[in-house]
Amino acid sequence: MAIIRIHHLVKQSGGHRILDDVSLTIAQGQVAGIVGPSGSGKSTLLRCIVGLEPFDHGEVWVHGRWQIRGGVTAPRDTLLQLRRTVGMVFQQFHLFPHMTVLRNVMAGPLHVQGKSRAEAETIASHWLERVGLKDKLSAYPAQLSGGQQQRVAIARALAVQPQALLFDEPTSALDPRMAAEVMRVIDDLADDPALQVAMVIVSHDLSALRRIADVVHVLDRGRLVYSGPADEALAPNGPTAHFTSSEQPR
Repeated sequence: MAIIRIHHLVKQSGGHRILDDVSLTIAQGQVAGIVGPSGSGKSTLLRCIVGLEPFDHGEVWVHGRWQIRGGVTAPRDTLLQLRRTVGMVFQQFHLFPHMTVLRNVMAGPLHVQGKSRAEAETIASHWLERVGLKDKLSAYPAQLSGGQQQRVAIARALAVQPQALLFDEPTSALDPRMAAEVMRVIDDLADDPALQVAMVIVSHDLSALRRIADVVHVLDRGRLVYSGPADEALAPNGPTAHFTSSEQPR
């Protein structure tokens, strides 16, 4: 079952097409990688999906119901429904610095879903344990490493029980050790058959995507140039072969 459908999406800026007629589908439980050279429109595509960036033409459908159209400002209620269904984890963590880790993760269930404080605390505690931070509930973001903060951000996104989770370069701001911590969490979530959350991961770490992605979509200069199985997309002679050395599979 398709969770996200993107039809002929066009995003322009100053006469330049950042995204040029992109169409793709993300299925329930699927792990999809979005790869491409720097500046190819990967992060912009994720932001268009969740309504953080307006676009000029095309449509985004989520679960066959919530639609964003190019050139039209989406109603506030539509965007709220969309963001209850699709969570996003950014390069920077965007945690509330004045709130504890527990309260950061409780915020969605409490204020977006209207759950009781007790329910929200139970949900938040569960996801923080799941990402390996059950001993950090009372800590503040400034007391955590970058990798720990990103794991809190993942728990916060999962706490509202989304049907899809978008990762925008989740390890790019981290050193290799912290990046490995975060990728282990994402690996664990991707391998959980009970979770059934579609994941879309924008990353230059092609070796990580080779391990966990089911499909890979390749963007180049704003155009979707390939969609297919990850092992084919990331093969040495595949569609990523022309990327720079830093973007090659390791």
